[in-house]
Amino acid sequence: MFEQNHPLNLLIEELKKFPSIGAKTAQRIAFYIIGLPRLDVDRLAEVIQNAKKNLFYCSVCRSLTHTDPCEYCSDESRDDKILCVVEEPFNISSIEKTGIYHGRYHVLLGALSPLRGKGPDELNIESLTERVRNGDFEEVIIATNPTVDGEATAHYLFGSLKEFKVKMTRLAMGLPVGSDIDFADQVTIKKSLEGRTVLED
Repeated sequence: MFEQNHPLNLLIEELKKFPSIGAKTAQRIAFYIIGLPRLDVDRLAEVIQNAKKNLFYCSVCRSLTHTDPCEYCSDESRDDKILCVVEEPFNISSIEKTGIYHGRYHVLLGALSPLRGKGPDELNIESLTERVRNGDFEEVIIATNPTVDGEATAHYLFGSLKEFKVKMTRLAMGLPVGSDIDFADQVTIKKSLEGRTVLED
């Protein structure tokens, strides 16, 4: 459609790098951005740069934050007896929207994926082990996605944490297999939390 170094084509190519964004969607977004008033485009660029500059991973749970510790770790009203382990920071907001979970979080920043070369050393598993060892948790909820990688990660975590004699549960399979938590509606996530099952040998 456009020559390779055409400004619009360059924008489309960058947008295609986003997760779940194909060529057609990237093209629609690009045309939308170009159609915005200059002030709105400048504001969008400023917000993106500001987020990149000021957001970082919480030193405790590894969620994205602009303060350390994050709002979840510094909230004294949360339940210190229960820990929910998720793959990515955005999974936390999906769980929070249910309104029924008030414990702590731990973000792995991914899932085990041998095909993509992502092993235990690339995830925040060591820091999770330390938190469980030194904490006073009575239950650890494994809330990884119901995918092949998520299931493999859940089994690995169970093996890594079972020595601590803490109750370990997995989100019930009210969540569609093969999908991400972030795409599930609040009712589905709520039912999954309520119907979580104990992990056993």
